[in-house]
Amino acid sequence: MHVVVCGGGIVGLAAAYYLARRGAAVTVCEAGSLGSGNTDRSAGGIRTQFSTRVNVRLSLASLDVWDSFEERFGVDIAHRRSGYLFLARREETAARFREQVAMQNDLGVPSEYLSADEAREYCPELHAASFVGATYSPTDGFADPHLALQGFSRAASEAGAEIRTKTPVTGVTVADTGDPVRADVAVDTPDATLDADVFVNAAGAWARRVGAMLGQDLPIAPRRRQVAVVAPETPVPESVPLTIDLDTGSYFRPEREGQALVGGHFASTDPDVDPDDYDTTMDLDWAVTAVEHAGETAGHFGPESGIVRGWAGLYAVTPDHHPIVELSRPGVVTAGGFSGHGFQHSPATGKLVTELCFDGTASLLDVSRLSGARFDSGRDGGDDERNVA
Repeated sequence: MHVVVCGGGIVGLAAAYYLARRGAAVTVCEAGSLGSGNTDRSAGGIRTQFSTRVNVRLSLASLDVWDSFEERFGVDIAHRRSGYLFLARREETAARFREQVAMQNDLGVPSEYLSADEAREYCPELHAASFVGATYSPTDGFADPHLALQGFSRAASEAGAEIRTKTPVTGVTVADTGDPVRADVAVDTPDATLDADVFVNAAGAWARRVGAMLGQDLPIAPRRRQVAVVAPETPVPESVPLTIDLDTGSYFRPEREGQALVGGHFASTDPDVDPDDYDTTMDLDWAVTAVEHAGETAGHFGPESGIVRGWAGLYAVTPDHHPIVELSRPGVVTAGGFSGHGFQHSPATGKLVTELCFDGTASLLDVSRLSGARFDSGRDGGDDERNVA
C-alpha cells in the first residue's frame, strides 16, 4: 500500500513514521520545509487535563511516547513535567473544574482540585485572592516541538518513508474501486503525479484548502495566535507549572534562566487569516496586554518586566475545538483541526491515521465523535475546549 501524506508538520511526520513501521510505502509532501507551517511556532504543551473524554484519551495515548521519546527515537526533546495549573476566577468555572477532575480521575489522570490557597504551593507568587479554585496535574508539562519533529522525521526516514520538501500538493483525484478503505488516488505536485492507495490530509492550517481539492468543505479555520518571551521582574523558577487563568485565557510558563513564555487570546474577534500571508511577528500592543494579564495572575510580572521577543503562528480551529480524525471516504483520511492541541496529540494521531489507512477503523480509541459529519448533524466533539497551550 502506498500512502501520500500531505503536510510535513508533527502530525504528518508522526503518521508517516507509524505507517512506514506497519509496512506502508509512504511519501510525505511538504510545501515548505519540515515544521515550517506551525509546529516550530508551537508552545509545546503536553497535558492530560482536558474537559472532554476524547481529548483526555488522545493525551493518554500520546503520553507514553512523550515520556519515552529519547529512548525510542534517540532525541532529547527537553520534556519538562512541571505540571499544569488551571485557575478559576468564577464559581461556575470552579464547578466545571470539579466535574472535569472527576472525569479525568476516572480515566486515570492524577489531577486534583485545589483551593486558591492550595494552588500557591505550586505557584508561590500566585495572587490567590483573585481566584476561587484550581486544578493541577503533575504529569503535565511541555517539550521542544522542533526536537520532536526531528525525531519523528529521522525515524520515519529510517523506516522507509520518503520525505519531499518544497513539494506542494496542487491537486488530488480519487477514483473509487469498491474497496472500503483504498482507492485509486492521483496526487499532483509540481514535479510529478504520485499514484497512491490512500491520501492523508495532515496539512494543518491549510487543511481546508487541501480538502477543497477533494470536494470537501472542512470547517477548519486558520486563526492567528501569539507568544511572547518575557524577562519578568521576579524570575519564574522552572518548578512553576504552566499556569492558565481560564476565565481570561491568559497563560505563562517558565522558560530558561528565569524568563517566561506568556500567551493568550484577548481580542473580541477572531477572524480567519490567509495561512500564506499573515504576520508572523508579535504585536507589541498584544504583548503588553499579555504581560498585564499575567501580572494579574501572579507577582512575577511587575512593572519592571521586559519583553524579550515573540512570534505568531496559526491554530487550525474547528467550531468545537476538537479535531477531525476520520476515513472521510475510501482513499482519503483527514487528520486536522486540532485547535492548538496537534503537537501534544500527534503520537496518538499518527497511530490512528495508520489504523484508518490499513483497517478503515480505529482501535486505539473511539474516534466516532471526531468525524467531520458531526458538524452537519449539530453534534460536536465534546464540550468547548479553550485553545490554550
